[in-house]
Amino acid sequence: MLDQVGLVLPGERAVGQSARSTQAVRLWLFAVAALIFVMVIVGGATRLTESGLSITEWKPVTGVIPPLSEGGWRAAFDSYKQIPQYAALNPDMTLDGFKAIYAWEWGHRLLARLIGVAFILPALWFWRRGALTGALGRQVLVATGLLGLEPIVGWWMVSSGLADRVEVAQDRLALHLLIAAATFAALIYAAVGLGPPRGEQRIGAGFVASAAALSALIFVQLGLGALVAGLRAGLTDNTWPLMSGKFLPEGLFGLTPWPASIVDDVTTAQFDHRLVAYLVVLSALAQAYAAWRRAPGSPLARRAAALAALALLQAGLGIATLLLVAPIGLALAHQALALALFGVAVAHWRATGLEQAGR
Repeated sequence: MLDQVGLVLPGERAVGQSARSTQAVRLWLFAVAALIFVMVIVGGATRLTESGLSITEWKPVTGVIPPLSEGGWRAAFDSYKQIPQYAALNPDMTLDGFKAIYAWEWGHRLLARLIGVAFILPALWFWRRGALTGALGRQVLVATGLLGLEPIVGWWMVSSGLADRVEVAQDRLALHLLIAAATFAALIYAAVGLGPPRGEQRIGAGFVASAAALSALIFVQLGLGALVAGLRAGLTDNTWPLMSGKFLPEGLFGLTPWPASIVDDVTTAQFDHRLVAYLVVLSALAQAYAAWRRAPGSPLARRAAALAALALLQAGLGIATLLLVAPIGLALAHQALALALFGVAVAHWRATGLEQAGR
C-alpha cells in the first residue's frame, strides 16, 4: 500500500477530505441548534419577566448597540412609558428597573443576530465548497427560510403589544416559538443524517411513522405551552389531576365560535396543554414498549426508552410548575426540557428512518 510508505492515493485523499467536510458541516449544524436552544430559553425568561416590550423599535443593524449615555437611557425609558404596559403594569418603575428588563430583551435580540452570523457565514463557505448539495442542501435551505422568517414574526409579535394591549398577542407568541422550534428541528434532522452509517436494523416502517408522529405531537404541545404562557393560564387552576374539581372544567370551549377558545380562553388553553401532555407520555411509553418487544437492547429500543423517560420527567416537571404556581425557575426548566424533548424526538425519528433504510 502506498500509504505505508508515506504516500496517499488521490482518491483516498479525496475521501478523507470529504469525511472531514461532512463532520465540519455536522458540527456546525449542531452548534447553531445549540445556540437556538439558548435563545429560546432567553426568550422564555424575557417573557416571564415581562421584558419583551422594553425595546419599542426594530432596528436590525443599529439596534445591536444599547443606550450608552444617561440621556440615551432616559430616551429609551420615555419611549417605553408611551405604551400601555407601562401604565398598567409598571407605573412605579425606576430607570434602574427599566434597565433590567431592557437587558433581557436586548440580550434576546443580540443572540438572534449572533445566530444569524453563525449560520449564514459558514453556510456560504460550505456552499462554495460544494458541501451543501442534494437532500442536505434542501434541508439547509428550509432552515435558512425559517431563520429568515423568525425576526420578522418576532417584530410582528412585539408590535402587537405596543398599542392596544399590555402584552404581546399569545397567538403570535406561539408562532414565534414554533418557528424557532422548527428551525431547531430542521438543523438536528440534517445533522443526524450526516452521522456514520448505521447499517440495516430490520426496523419496520411503522416505527419511523410513529417516531415522526410523536415529534409532530410534541411540536403541537410546544405551541400549546406558548399559548398557556401568553394567556398566563398557568396561574389559574393550580391543582392536579383535576381542574376546579373536574376533569372537564366549567367553561371549556365556551367562546363563540368555539375554536377561538383554543387561542383565547385561559381554561381551554390549560386543558388542551394537559391533555396533549398525557398523549405525549402515552405515545412515548407505547413506542418504547413496542421497540423493546421488537428489538430489545438495540439502538432503537435504547433511544425510545430515553425518549419515554424524558417525556415522563417533563410531565412531572410540568405538574410541579403548575402546583407551585409557575415560579420563574421551574417554568424556564419546563420550557428547556420541552425543547430538549422535541430535539431528542426529532433525532430519534431521523435515526430510525436511516436504520430502516439501511444507511
